Amino acid sequence: MLIVQKYGGATLADPEKIKSAAHRISELKKKNIQIVAVVSAMGQTTNQLIDLAHNVSRSPNLRELDMLLSVGERISMSLVSIALNDLGHDAISFTGSQAGIFTDESHLGAMIKDVKAHRVQEALEKNKIVILAGFQGVSPVTKEITTLGRGGSDTSAVAMAAYLNADRCEILKDVSSIFTADPKLVKQAQKITQLNYDHLLEMTYWGAKVLHYRSVELAKLKKVKLYVGPAHDHNHGQSSEGTIIHEGVMFESSKPLAVNSHAKILEMAIHTETPAQAFEILFSALQKSNIAVPQILNGFVKSGKTHMLLTAPPEILAAIESMDFNKHNQVSVVNNKLCSVSLTCTGSTLNDTLMAVTQKLQQNNIQPAHFIQSAMSLNYILDLDSKDKAIQALHSLINA
Repeated sequence: MLIVQKYGGATLADPEKIKSAAHRISELKKKNIQIVAVVSAMGQTTNQLIDLAHNVSRSPNLRELDMLLSVGERISMSLVSIALNDLGHDAISFTGSQAGIFTDESHLGAMIKDVKAHRVQEALEKNKIVILAGFQGVSPVTKEITTLGRGGSDTSAVAMAAYLNADRCEILKDVSSIFTADPKLVKQAQKITQLNYDHLLEMTYWGAKVLHYRSVELAKLKKVKLYVGPAHDHNHGQSSEGTIIHEGVMFESSKPLAVNSHAKILEMAIHTETPAQAFEILFSALQKSNIAVPQILNGFVKSGKTHMLLTAPPEILAAIESMDFNKHNQVSVVNNKLCSVSLTCTGSTLNDTLMAVTQKLQQNNIQPAHFIQSAMSLNYILDLDSKDKAIQALHSLINA
């Protein structure tokens, strides 16, 4: 049996937590289970490295920023491997490039193009435990180190699980399962014990932080079995904790399932009424600056311009906002103080749900700037100041 595990940064925040993760891996190895553990940077390391870069430069070079950020996961992988060696196991750590994770040429949000994990396979064949630095890879074109963006370690884990045909991919965190909302924001948030890929993809696309939506897309495409649960659960997903993600329809009727949000959205204006030209202009400007393409949530034409609502990790949004628009005079930032709040349902969104959400927002004096309806979600673009109030209001509709 082969399991790929991913340990989030909070589960590796200090030496004791690193030793705890090593003990969990050790227990599995004693049961003759092969393990590949994908690790994130310790605690707030990534944020601290970004802050360091911005203390040195107002607009850090993106290539150098990737070089800097990749260090966080390398520290984690080495420490976990050292801890496992101390427990008597034969463990070896690999960076993303050493593990054969090949990406495009973008920085801060590169896309995985191929996996050729020959060294990982060789290590497993020698009965070693493999510790892999998540969040990073290498471009075979430029030979440069790249990072996959926030949540990129999830994608690293799923990509490796797919390549190795693992029996299971476990995403281990400091929370006990996936919830109906962020439990740090909503005290009434409830555990969700099972989901299918489509529900989770909808939730993560609209801002659920439990997994990156790109990792869910990949898991669905490659049919990777997913489990999301607590790193401290030594029953390995057999207890009541955690969320199982599988194929198939789980619900016979449509009802509110979860509330999620994007903390920041940019509204960009491209000086053309033709969407195809607008995409070409925007993507060209981003490519010239080696900035990864953000997540585009919606687009519309207004006053002779194509407007796009987009989101991305904070460092990518900061890079976009700091672009020299004198060089790209066809592109401008119209509004950088927007967010989204979304209610995802168990099935197709119904008129009754739409009316209930509309009434809730009105009762709380929340006026959306934009409304986007997708297959299973009602999505509202709001002023940043309205986000927390809107999350609480919409969550009250779950199990109402």
